[in-house]
Amino acid sequence: MSGSLGRCYSLEDFELAARRKLPRLIHGFIAGGAETEAGLRDNCAAFQDYTFVSRILADVSGRSQRATLFGRDYAAPFGIAPMGAAAICGYRADRALARAAALAEIPMIVSAAGLTSLETMRREGATTWFQLYVPGTPARYEPLIDRAGAAGYDTLVVSADVPVPANRENNLRNGFSLPVKPSPRVVFDCARHPGWLLGTLMRTLMTDGMPHFENMDATRGPPIFSRNQVRDVAGRDALTWGHLSAMRKRWPGKLIVKGILSREDARIARESGVDGIILSNHGGRQLDGAISALRVLPEIVADLPDFPVLLDGGVRRGSDVLKALALGACFVFIGRPMLFAAALFGEVGVARAIVLMKAEIDRDLAMLGLTQIDRLTPEYVRKIR
Repeated sequence: MSGSLGRCYSLEDFELAARRKLPRLIHGFIAGGAETEAGLRDNCAAFQDYTFVSRILADVSGRSQRATLFGRDYAAPFGIAPMGAAAICGYRADRALARAAALAEIPMIVSAAGLTSLETMRREGATTWFQLYVPGTPARYEPLIDRAGAAGYDTLVVSADVPVPANRENNLRNGFSLPVKPSPRVVFDCARHPGWLLGTLMRTLMTDGMPHFENMDATRGPPIFSRNQVRDVAGRDALTWGHLSAMRKRWPGKLIVKGILSREDARIARESGVDGIILSNHGGRQLDGAISALRVLPEIVADLPDFPVLLDGGVRRGSDVLKALALGACFVFIGRPMLFAAALFGEVGVARAIVLMKAEIDRDLAMLGLTQIDRLTPEYVRKIR
């Protein structure tokens, strides 16, 4: 293990290292949120509003954190969230995420905004989850749904909380956009970080050619670097629950809706025939000030007690995972820290991040007096604020 990787003792350490080693525009793209970033900050703060009520003198030998989700067994109750443009953050970072997840026996959701084709990602990590940023018309999203099915994906995650592009001021200040528009400021920023410039950008161009958005439509999208081309997101603001119902009829596998924060939307999603929901405010990257998923989790679980409710946003510790499970989530997903690990260290970095999380969950489970994660209930947590 390299010295710098060996000094990563928690998921937060990966971001601290990334702040030093990645260009400002790349680090800001991963770490930043929308406008004042209030939603981003609250995602982490929400977990601090809960404390544990532990039990003692319980036989906690033989612990297991294995979880079953949609009929499939996983080694831990967390997975890797979808993150766009990962391959520009670190060399083949999206593939590193997929391979590490597969080896660790946890799920990864392949991003529709990825720079590696969903077919390649399916082969690299044997993941079966694909995120769909819904194009604005059936003529665009139906062929993409069919393409995911033909590639062997069996779980479709519809991100429904992006009707219009967000106002990410930090990206504007850092000179970042998608596609990236070269400018003197961008060139200077990259030149000051030769490790990323040579190890990610130049290496990618030499081995894989110019990266393109591969999974936004059934056909290849625009290149990642362009002065003029833009991603076509027209029509998303006209999407309705009727479109989701049509997707349900077309997609034979598991269908999950991501981006739900309201009890009413959760109820409508279940009535629309989806198999589960992911509570999420998009990592604080869409609507600034949107409530964190953890804060609405108890009320939505109370309304839908027998329905799979998953969660992402702000998960940084094994204790965060256990708090979410105690409040009724059946699974959680982790985003930014895993991408930082992949950008800096590739597959071995992601593997270490996963090991750290699993070790924290195992340790905290023992200290709570439990041997199985499915025995977590609200009695093990107390809201203090």
